[in-house]
Amino acid sequence: MSLGEAAVVDVPPGDYPVQVTVADVSEEQDGSHLREAFLSVRLADGEVARVEAATTAEQELGEEEFWMVGVDAGTVGFADAEATRSKMPAGDWYEDLFDNGADDSWFALMDSPDHLREGSANIVLPLATEGENVVLTHSGWGDGAYPIVRTVDASGRILAVHIDLLVVGPESDD
Repeated sequence: MSLGEAAVVDVPPGDYPVQVTVADVSEEQDGSHLREAFLSVRLADGEVARVEAATTAEQELGEEEFWMVGVDAGTVGFADAEATRSKMPAGDWYEDLFDNGADDSWFALMDSPDHLREGSANIVLPLATEGENVVLTHSGWGDGAYPIVRTVDASGRILAVHIDLLVVGPESDD
């Protein structure tokens, strides 16, 4: 819903793998109730020393403050901010691309087990010239707001940026 308008986290130029962590939330732990728990961009290999709020170099957040991803279509994603500005067509992206009723609509691709995996999609942007893409996945429990965090190693090097879909972890009223 906010492609191109959401938070922008500084990442060094390059190609990075994106992964979806899926959690079994069934009482039986038998795979009968799976939920997307994290969408992650892995920037480097290393040992995670801590998890913290993702920010830009110019911005600091207070303790327990996070940038949030607002969700109003049960979907979150990662895309390069510059690519989103330059590789998307004019018009209503939601009506024209996400939910146009066609077999190649972004929602149809995301729900197809034949595309990437059911619940996720890796989609080349419509005006891409070098494979610029967006990676989409269902958003854990659906609509709401989800924090953007990063994992860092002991030296402070950022290993990954994650959208925490609040599926895994202690339950709370917050």
